[in-house]
Formats: sequence, C-alpha cells, structure tokens
Amino acid sequence: MPPIRIVHRTRLPAGEAWLRLTDWARHGAQVPFTRTTVETAPPTRVGTRFTARTGVWRVAFDDPMEVTVWRPPATGSAGLVRLDKRGRVVLSWAEIEVRPLEPAGAEVHWREDLRVRGLGRFFDPVVALAGRIMFGRALARLLRS
Repeated sequence: MPPIRIVHRTRLPAGEAWLRLTDWARHGAQVPFTRTTVETAPPTRVGTRFTARTGVWRVAFDDPMEVTVWRPPATGSAGLVRLDKRGRVVLSWAEIEVRPLEPAGAEVHWREDLRVRGLGRFFDPVVALAGRIMFGRALARLLRS
C-alpha cells in the first residue's frame, strides 16, 4: 500500500482547476492506453461512478471508482473529492484537494493509496514510483489543457 502524494501549483483559479480535475471523461485521455466511461448522469456528486479501462487489445483491466466525498471549493475554502476504487485489480482510494491561493491561483494535493492485487509489499516502491509519474503527468496535463 504505497502512499502517493503529489502537490502541484497552477495559475488557474481554484474553481477552474476543480472543474478540469473532476471532468472524469478527460482523465482517460491523460493516461496511456486508458479510456474513462462515466456511468452515472451528471452532475458529479457523492455516488457518481465511472470506470477507467486500461490496456491493449485483450490484455486490459477495469478500475471502477465511486465518488464518496464531494465538496467543491467555495470562496476562500478548499475543495475535496474522494474516490474509492473498487476493482478486481486496483484497490485503493484517491483524494484530490484544490486549495485557493492568494492573490491568485491554486494548489492541488493529490493523495492516493495504491494497491494492486497480487503484488506483495516487495513491489511497493515500484508501484509508488510508477503512480507518482503517471498521476503527476495526468495532473499537469489536466491543468494545462
């Protein structure tokens, strides 16, 4: 269960950063060989479910997620979304917190407890490194595009 923590600053206002980071369909476009399907009707709220399917040809796995905390940022206060991952391969949770900065911009905190079924603790450093690279790039791309 390697913890992953990424902090990223952006010039975007907290509200705009939040909108980009919680556009679940766009997440799949930022991760190689991944497509995201949202299974519940908008708007996002507690109970929203979506699945990221990663793979090539027949070698693929699903990463189903559900929003269990949904607190968009308000004037002067941070926003927080928590995703519980309930797949057969990836079992974990992720939190994305968007903190407004003065006089402008936002700071994003991405926290994830990443567990991959079948991989022992011996592989934790490799899983953590891969997660930091993959999620860090996705975070930067979501905020840039």
